[in-house]
Amino acid sequence: MEGSMLTLSLANWMELPGLKLKDWMREKRRNVRNDRATPAEIASYYQHYVSQMSLEQNFACGTTVTGVTRQPSNQEGSPPCWRVTGLQRREGEELGDGSTVSDEVPFSLLAHNVVLATGTHDIPARLGVEGESLPHVCHSFWELEAAISRGELDQSSDPVLVVGAGLTAADAVLAAHHLNTPVYHVFRRSVNDPGLIFNQLPKLLYPEYHKIHQMMTQQQYQAPPPPQSHAHNLQTPTSSSSSSLPPASSSSSSSYSGYLSFPRYKVVAFRPDKKCVLESDSGERTVLQISKALVLIGAHPNLSFLRENGRALGIYPEEPITCRRNPIDVDPFTNKVLGAEGPGLYAMGPLVGENFVRFLKGGALAIASDLAKRHRGEEEEEEGEKYLTIDRFMDRQKRTENEVRES
Repeated sequence: MEGSMLTLSLANWMELPGLKLKDWMREKRRNVRNDRATPAEIASYYQHYVSQMSLEQNFACGTTVTGVTRQPSNQEGSPPCWRVTGLQRREGEELGDGSTVSDEVPFSLLAHNVVLATGTHDIPARLGVEGESLPHVCHSFWELEAAISRGELDQSSDPVLVVGAGLTAADAVLAAHHLNTPVYHVFRRSVNDPGLIFNQLPKLLYPEYHKIHQMMTQQQYQAPPPPQSHAHNLQTPTSSSSSSLPPASSSSSSSYSGYLSFPRYKVVAFRPDKKCVLESDSGERTVLQISKALVLIGAHPNLSFLRENGRALGIYPEEPITCRRNPIDVDPFTNKVLGAEGPGLYAMGPLVGENFVRFLKGGALAIASDLAKRHRGEEEEEEGEKYLTIDRFMDRQKRTENEVRES
């Protein structure tokens, strides 16, 4: 959660109970309106919230969970529960240069209840095409920011290729465009597709994303007419075939010079010489000369600590867990994981398809409510067993008194 971009949600939609975001921002002397904030501001607010609510002791930072498994009851009569194993990073002794040696210590603990809440941004989605592992092909927005900070991109660079039609891809286009670095923008959908996120956002509230949609619509690549011979076969590109493309703009009088969109195109291959082969819906191929490629087509959660990466817990157990197409299947009233090996496993947040902070509170409340009901039920059961034991004792006493009288 870094950077100076604006969040998609309104700022007050992301506040947490007990600490008004407006009040906190007012203390920071920021001009407060009911609008959007930067991710850096929200991150700072959440860090302050933890200290303000004295929640530090509830966090185990530097922890990597490597296993969550169901533990059967043992011979001593302890009930089944969940075993959580992993590594805890500990800072060791300080070296002469001021750095410290960190150590990872294994841990193992037992829990009656576990909540899966890892989010879904751990593993970037990949295209699965030739050359995707080349050094100039990146899969996160932060790699673009790092390249910008290193001074690798400017207005004289070859175009940056951005693949994807989501908000992260749009942020990458904006970041490159602000540097006057030329951009090629490739995406599978049509610009008028109602499923495109830009067609769902209010224009007044999200002017920068509306601008990106305008660019996508007005600056579309127009394929040249088919050649008379097969010499223009772009599967084996030459300098002449790639130079036929305009320099990331459709005309010199363009409103958005330095940008060119490729709707309904897909990437076929990345080449070591920084050429990229595209293919349209109709099968026509085009070769682009690029400086860097950013594949921003979503991400998947890292559930490696669960058996088969948690696949059995999804709505479609035969497919990997994703926040959009195959979230974890939970009871909508309690957020219990329906495919769990035993009771006490819950999930919330993007893992169950709730991708906004304002939805997280509902999931957390559902889990807390179910835990409270279960706790009350166990107390009532224990109370009932106590009274039953007293009744049995009284019955036994009466039987003993009657036996004495009869004898």
